[in-house]
Amino acid sequence: MKRRDFVSQLALGGLALGFGDWAESRNSKDIDELELGIIGLSPHSAAFSKILNDKEKKSDLLGCRIKVLYHPPGNPDVEFSDNRLNSYESDVRSAGVKLVDSTDELINQVDGVLIETNDGRPHLEQVMPVFKAGKPVFVDKPVAASLNGVVEIFEKAKEYNVPFFSSSSLRYTSTVQEIDKKKVLGANTFSPASIEKSHTDLFWYGIHGVEPLYTVMGTGCKEVAQIHHSDSEDIVVGHWKGNRVGIVRGQRAGKHDYGGTVFGEDFTTYIGNFEGYRPLVVKIVEFFNTNEPPVSNEETIEIYAFMEAAQESKRMNGQPVSVQRILDKAYNNY
Repeated sequence: MKRRDFVSQLALGGLALGFGDWAESRNSKDIDELELGIIGLSPHSAAFSKILNDKEKKSDLLGCRIKVLYHPPGNPDVEFSDNRLNSYESDVRSAGVKLVDSTDELINQVDGVLIETNDGRPHLEQVMPVFKAGKPVFVDKPVAASLNGVVEIFEKAKEYNVPFFSSSSLRYTSTVQEIDKKKVLGANTFSPASIEKSHTDLFWYGIHGVEPLYTVMGTGCKEVAQIHHSDSEDIVVGHWKGNRVGIVRGQRAGKHDYGGTVFGEDFTTYIGNFEGYRPLVVKIVEFFNTNEPPVSNEETIEIYAFMEAAQESKRMNGQPVSVQRILDKAYNNY
């Protein structure tokens, strides 16, 4: 079934019955779903395959299934152990996903692609054949190893006019989504923040604290200062338009957890822990079925600029760094 045919069914069925009633009357056995391919073998590859290929999945996951996976040779410094890779492969195969031998073989069989390689460095090389084939792409975090790489991938997506989406799953926790963003005065978030030396520090795992911060604060951060750096934690402060302040605490020692506090005009709300991958996968399904990224390119790029600015501030012993200057530098290098 072509994408437009499925979306037409959604629209016509929704008009006839009311979308919720129509969707609940359908199941994955009734719909010839879009077939997706995964590049890379990782925990997300296994989890997404199990969620999307579940024969009893609910209506908000209808429309997509994982058909094939290609696992390119990894980089030894960030690759998973053989035991873990074998476990992920077993999960993927159990979900009915076929393993193929090349990117080209995968692209020829699918309507869209998820890049799930754990390492951001090869993402540009891996995504370019997909862009050239004109197929929509979800790229998991980190998009690339540096802001220069992030900008290049987004610019290539624009050049080839291909729908492109990337997000941490922490954006879609229920409490984060329920907050009235227009009333937010400031926020503090925290997450694990292990570091991979080949990547900008927060890109590797700290993005799970930065993504929910941006979800509630929105774009418009003017400057960033990394006010504390140690073997156990990093503390990064961002100053937004309207004299609003957002703080990220990245944990590298002690108990690793996710959460934060959002301060609003008439509320103070705790944002809860990781709720699993399903909420993100729902948005991935929506993306592939509509070709509309649920997060703007502008916001995702600024998230990475925020993290790159924190890295620059660390090199400058905590001096504030302009987010716009970091963005201008990256685009000038493109």
